[in-house]
Amino acid sequence: MARTKRPLTPAAQSVAVPAGDPVTAREREVVGGVDTHKDTHTAAVVDTAGRMLGHETFPASGAGYARLLGWLVGFGSVLLVGVEGTGVYGAGLAAHLRRHGVVMVEVDRPDRKARRWQGKSDPVDAEAAARAALAARASGTPKDRDGAVEALRVLRVARRSAVDQRADVQRQIKALVVTAAEPLRAQLRDLSDRHLLAACAGLHPDTARLHEPVEATQHALAALATRHARLTTEITGLDTHLVALVARINPALLQLNGVGVEVAGQLLVTAGGNPQRIRTEPAFAMLCGVAPLPASSGKTRRHRLNRGGDRQANAALYRVVLCRLRWDPRTRAYAQRRTTEGLSKKEIIRCLKRLIAREIYHVLQPEAIKKPHAQTA
Repeated sequence: MARTKRPLTPAAQSVAVPAGDPVTAREREVVGGVDTHKDTHTAAVVDTAGRMLGHETFPASGAGYARLLGWLVGFGSVLLVGVEGTGVYGAGLAAHLRRHGVVMVEVDRPDRKARRWQGKSDPVDAEAAARAALAARASGTPKDRDGAVEALRVLRVARRSAVDQRADVQRQIKALVVTAAEPLRAQLRDLSDRHLLAACAGLHPDTARLHEPVEATQHALAALATRHARLTTEITGLDTHLVALVARINPALLQLNGVGVEVAGQLLVTAGGNPQRIRTEPAFAMLCGVAPLPASSGKTRRHRLNRGGDRQANAALYRVVLCRLRWDPRTRAYAQRRTTEGLSKKEIIRCLKRLIAREIYHVLQPEAIKKPHAQTA
């Protein structure tokens, strides 16, 4: 006897496996995956057996996030959602899911080999995200982006931009001095940076003669010097806010030898507003790119440089190492001992970065923030 097919509900228009009656849908456990973009998010859902249930595209807006979550819930109890790009295009969706108590994991984009075999489309990427979450290949907890650490991150973005622009301005001033006419070039070429900026700011070109290269160069130098001074004022103001914010978030971090506001700010941003998501010391070392990677073969036993992780955090640890090598007696004694053992300076620095990452990991944890005077490893 032929079975009569039931009409599909609107939430299950793209379902590959029939959703069944409402009781079955309530009892089903599902895992979602989302491929995020600037204007749209494509979601896919699979059950715990790995069967594809459906995919759908939603606008990247508050209303779209609500529709996406309601669509997922329509298939059953949502165990987990894998989201690609929670720190960029998926930040709004991640915040919405977090507010509703949905467990999430950060999903990396598929590697090139998988894309060559499977092709590339938003539904394919969303399904890959769901399967990565289901198979526990993706297990990273996304950063919280609704606290003081997020405020610290955005202020650091503004400061870094101002610092880069100020450096560009200074290079442009020096380039104009090199190509300036000889009387002006002789006047400015041997000045130090501070005196050069002051001299350029004091130039008073004749605006009625800007068709002449000398007057135009003076006008350009004065404008660049004024811009440099304005950027310096902006950077100073941002530094004042950053000092107060870092001290408020984690005062114990600033008490470590060689850790200033710039280094502390970068490490706090790398760890995120929920540093407990980094469960172990090796995980933090891998995040910072200081975990040694084995490169052994046969009778050769060695480790190689780790080129992964957050390179800005790696650079911050490098600055701490350089500071301690110069001023910290214990670090200098350690470097001397390892030198006698045959290690090169680069290898010693790599070892020190790993040891300092271990120390900083414990200071970043929430229990250490509550007890700023507790002993660290």
